[in-house]
Amino acid sequence: MRIDKFLNSVNIVKRRTIAQDMIASGVVFIQGVAVKASREVRVGDVIEIRYLEEIKRYRVLQIPVTKTIPKSAKEQYVVED
Repeated sequence: MRIDKFLNSVNIVKRRTIAQDMIASGVVFIQGVAVKASREVRVGDVIEIRYLEEIKRYRVLQIPVTKTIPKSAKEQYVVED
């Protein structure tokens, strides 16, 4: 699954366009490397969002098969480090 779709699917960001804007601005990293929106997410990847003065890290536990998941199921897909 593409990183922009993943961020939206697991409810890290509200809209895919917001995820694309964040990626274009260079604030989204996987394994410490800035990514493009087309970058595929794999189980075990560490996603970093460096926004303002804050860094949030998420470890990918599994990839969703549906377009969106319930907010209550977020912990099944990512865990915040």
